[in-house]
Amino acid sequence: MRIAAFGFRTIPPTKGAAGADKFAMELFPRLVGRGHSVVAYNRRYPDVFVPETNFKGVQIKTFKTIKRKGFDTLLHSFKCTWDIITNNTADVVHIQNGGNSIWALPLRLFGKKVFISQDGVDWKRDKWPWYGKLYLRFSAFLTSRLPSQVIFDNVIAKKLFEDKFNKKFEFIPFGAEVEPVAADDAIFEKFGLEKGGYYLFVGRFIPDKGLHYLIPAFNNSNSTKKLVLIGGSPNPSPYEKEIQSMANSRVVFAGYVYGADVTRMMMNAFCYIQPSDVEGLSPVVLTVMGLGVPLIVSDIEENLYAVQDTATTFEKQGIESLTDKINEAESDYDRMLMLAEKAKIRALKEFNWDKVTDDHIEIFSKYK
Repeated sequence: MRIAAFGFRTIPPTKGAAGADKFAMELFPRLVGRGHSVVAYNRRYPDVFVPETNFKGVQIKTFKTIKRKGFDTLLHSFKCTWDIITNNTADVVHIQNGGNSIWALPLRLFGKKVFISQDGVDWKRDKWPWYGKLYLRFSAFLTSRLPSQVIFDNVIAKKLFEDKFNKKFEFIPFGAEVEPVAADDAIFEKFGLEKGGYYLFVGRFIPDKGLHYLIPAFNNSNSTKKLVLIGGSPNPSPYEKEIQSMANSRVVFAGYVYGADVTRMMMNAFCYIQPSDVEGLSPVVLTVMGLGVPLIVSDIEENLYAVQDTATTFEKQGIESLTDKINEAESDYDRMLMLAEKAKIRALKEFNWDKVTDDHIEIFSKYK
């Protein structure tokens, strides 16, 4: 198959990256490895550019976009759609983010098979203004009607869409495994960290992720360890300044860390904390599970589906509840390690990137 893909930011991931970029980085080279051709469309921002033309066999095409949140995606997706149609770069188009579903119409009119990956209920995300949420509700309707098929990475969002639109959709989760990394302590020395001496969060600094619960909960806990926050806001944000003002001297803002370094940071964390209000099936949570690292997650449905009985959970938006769980991790770490071993077994059995690849190929072949 000739496949084109857009809706993520860049591969390999760089500043502002999220789960969609991790997904693209893992899936597309594996599709190439199965004998298919893939053209992936990167975004170029005024301050973010990845000078790649090929990534592990994936052809990279890069188009400029603007920094304004939401509109950057629309502009870039228009350019990708135009290029796919005018240059006939593919027969199958894979689009991430249901907010891009409007582009399925022209692509299908020009004979393309179009598949949209929907990772959650986007209009519930607090990062969007009212008009953004209204557009995303409209896009959800388009998502249910325009593409050849919709692929969900979590069963909760899939069921919500099926009940709302009275249609059946496909489910493929993310994978959990990561490539082995060499031992290298430079990243720990850079931030003055001891292995096993810190809690960790990796992701975007947006309200959905719950950092405004995590930081005060950690400050209030009995822990003497550090809290390391990897990531940042994809666009300039008052929220990022707000959470920085909450932090004490034990909170480390590490900025953007990628590749082997972020894997090393995960592997050597005392515990990983995912305090989200809204998620799809979090690729970071699955990765941490696959590495056998103890987890504390909010009790939203998507997190509970991923971890089942293999992690410690706290009440969504509950600062006191999260503080209690951090204190429990400190006092009964043997239990945390036992749960982490169960999580590793579950992740590597149920969430495998090779199976994810095979399932996508099957769905791309199945629908017209």
